[in-house]
Amino acid sequence: MRVDLYTRCWNDAHMLGFFFRHYDPLVRRYVVYDDGSSDGSLKLLRAHPRVELRSMPQPADPDSYVISGLALLEQCWKESRGAADWVIVTDIDEHLHHPNLKDYLVACKSQGVTIIPTLGYQMMSEQFPPEDRLLSATLTMGAPDPRYCKLNIFSPNAISAVNFIVGRHGATPHGIVVAPAHDELLLLHYKYLGFEGTRRRYRQYQTRRRKTDLTNEWGVQYSWSRRQLRKDWNECAARLVDVSNPEVRPSETYPAPVWWSGYPRAAQG
Repeated sequence: MRVDLYTRCWNDAHMLGFFFRHYDPLVRRYVVYDDGSSDGSLKLLRAHPRVELRSMPQPADPDSYVISGLALLEQCWKESRGAADWVIVTDIDEHLHHPNLKDYLVACKSQGVTIIPTLGYQMMSEQFPPEDRLLSATLTMGAPDPRYCKLNIFSPNAISAVNFIVGRHGATPHGIVVAPAHDELLLLHYKYLGFEGTRRRYRQYQTRRRKTDLTNEWGVQYSWSRRQLRKDWNECAARLVDVSNPEVRPSETYPAPVWWSGYPRAAQG
């Protein structure tokens, strides 16, 4: 099973250890586009034997950090056609999770599945976790959040275009499009790790927003005051479930309709 992963990095040194610990058992090649990190990320990336480190290309839209990043992620994975069974297009804080992910991907491929959309959870911890943890096994409290129901993994050989919407919060893939018979793959979004640390990172992210991003309120959460962030934090905390608990059964109980509900499904395996 050959899996390539594509991502962007900007001052993500605090998350890279968790990222590699999660994906190393699965990914054969990482392609990482660095956007001028100054926090030690480059040292970590260069030390990893499977990372191909690249600089971000010229922005597709100088007035929008969001559009420029999206344009890159729409195209970069196409170099894996004919060389990988699956490509993952993701952010550093997004961990794809399934109890038996390798076997699940093998089964999906054998069933003709070409896209595997995820059921999204905003993961939360009041304290930033120790650096040696596998987050998907040790930090398992998250709130279901349809914003993170994304298409992070798909077949580069069957899909001709993904057509992400802004934020990759949805997509209209073209090509041979077949979703799994049941939605089992989770996206664990590890953004809310320690309130004060999250607030500091939001202030950093705010500096990346450009004219078009501001006009369209893309990434508006990065401009939140302490009070606004605390309000969202508390609302998220009130909806937490333990995604490792078998009784949660996300495929049966996820509380929102999913954007791929009308797509063709594989026959039940």
